[in-house]
Amino acid sequence: MAAAGADTDPAAAAPAISTCAHCQREIPSSNIDLHSVHCARNLQKCQHCGEMVPRKLMDEHYDENHAPMNCTHCKETIERESWGLHKSEKCPQRMVACEYCEFELPAVDMGEHQDVCGNRTEYCQTCKKYIRLREWIGHEIQCHTNSNGSAETSRTIPEREVRPPPPVRPARPAHGSQHKRLLFTIAVTGIAVMVGSILFQRDESF
Repeated sequence: MAAAGADTDPAAAAPAISTCAHCQREIPSSNIDLHSVHCARNLQKCQHCGEMVPRKLMDEHYDENHAPMNCTHCKETIERESWGLHKSEKCPQRMVACEYCEFELPAVDMGEHQDVCGNRTEYCQTCKKYIRLREWIGHEIQCHTNSNGSAETSRTIPEREVRPPPPVRPARPAHGSQHKRLLFTIAVTGIAVMVGSILFQRDESF
């Protein structure tokens, strides 16, 4: 009876478990020798993530998951684990939009741009004053908060000044036109006299 009870004991029926020294996985003891040989021959533990990777695929695994990346904007080499943060927040050449005019510039140039852009003024239709853009939000909260406690925006882009067309210069008066005509008449007359004199001298010679 005792032997029959031992055969039905779940603990006694469970197979023995051993831990692979190479991959640290738990393997049935009956298979541990075969597994250990196969594991050591074909698998390699990644030093970066601890994953067991086929030896022939280790270079590909490294390139796809752990190799540093070259940023095409700032030309720096970034660890892959930090790539997302670098691309969204750290790269000095990433494109960001100005909070005042929404124009996009490299992040490294944005500070200087916003120093100038934020000092531009726009006309507040509510209080009839020109307000600096960097002070606009505070101005609306302080001066234009409605009964619901929310600020009513009154910012409008001022219309560009319409400049009148440049005045048309009057045509210059033809000063001395009569004098020029007189000189032209004298010149033509002189040429005619010279030609006539030459012809006259030829006739006398014959």
